[in-house]
Amino acid sequence: MSESINDLKIGVLGGGQLGRMMIQSAINYNLDVSLLDPDPNAPCAHLTANFQVGMLTDEEQVYNWGQTFDLITIEIENVSVAALKRLEKEGKQIYPQPEVIELIQDKRKQKTFYKANRIPTADFVLTDTKDEIKTHASMLPAVNKLGKEGYDGRGVQILKKEEDFEKAFEKPSLLESLIDFEKELSVVAARNKRGEVACFPVVELSYHPVQNLVEFLFAPAQIPIDIERKAHDMAKDVIQKLDMTGLLTVEMFLTKDGEILVNEIAPRTHNSGHHTIEANLTSQFEQHLRAILNMPLGSVDLTTPAAMVNLLGEDGFTGKAKYEGIEECMSMKGVYIHLYGKKLTKPFRKMGHVTIIDTSIKSLKEKARRVKDTLKVKA
Repeated sequence: MSESINDLKIGVLGGGQLGRMMIQSAINYNLDVSLLDPDPNAPCAHLTANFQVGMLTDEEQVYNWGQTFDLITIEIENVSVAALKRLEKEGKQIYPQPEVIELIQDKRKQKTFYKANRIPTADFVLTDTKDEIKTHASMLPAVNKLGKEGYDGRGVQILKKEEDFEKAFEKPSLLESLIDFEKELSVVAARNKRGEVACFPVVELSYHPVQNLVEFLFAPAQIPIDIERKAHDMAKDVIQKLDMTGLLTVEMFLTKDGEILVNEIAPRTHNSGHHTIEANLTSQFEQHLRAILNMPLGSVDLTTPAAMVNLLGEDGFTGKAKYEGIEECMSMKGVYIHLYGKKLTKPFRKMGHVTIIDTSIKSLKEKARRVKDTLKVKA
């Protein structure tokens, strides 16, 4: 590794759990990162001396903070793109690039990008008002998504019948056909400045039926080899058409007739790549750093089948977090618990995750369910 890489001053916008795990990988390469986050008690706050409190969406705060660094990256996309564009013009390295972040901040722009670049996705229309949505009754059942400000399942709702139009968004949004899919898949792709691309093995996702948050992840996805190739080709196509440097997560639908449709993308490390810490030769967090530093990309090989369980705050509990069932889970072979350092819990807040590894898919799924039923976050 070039000595100059260790001399780089690296700034990260966001101090949440993704930043926390990025720091853990950065330590291995003697990389010193600084973080900005609005929460003085964010998961990264006490892991580094270089933590600063500030609003990620405030142009002047982000611009002034960014003056210190040679390279800036993100762990959340809700940041001031205007500030990043100014910093880039002044010679700062920004990865992912500001225009990529700007595109992904708006689901309407995402969908328009797919259409313009012939990337298969669900049929959609752009809407600005509830009344406009009502004119598309022929699309029901459909998914109504806010263009901006949606995250972790928020800003997304299913409209099944015309009576549901009353809850439609009265803001710029989109209406897309509800896909009767076979499976929900995800591919984490990396691309460095040299144009090298590497895709982690396809994973299969299972979502919470109400909160639209990932409950379970299984790697590798139980899909035919031709579908895996198709998913990888799709992820490579998207990251190359974006001309993006960094890590891109591509969430997809596998339809019942064997087609792959892109659902949404995220220009950063992602919940669907957490298992890579224990289960792959290179973790997604190390791969992100390799990509933005223009280092050789690491091997993405899966060393063992794996599952991931999200630890969400239990419904009905708000306050200081208490974890039940930790010892029982720690006694299980191949179970790795990751807590995010969040002091306060609230219903469905992401408080941690658990990775399970096992050579048997059957045993893996049994352990994942047991962990889900045993480890609870209450107050």
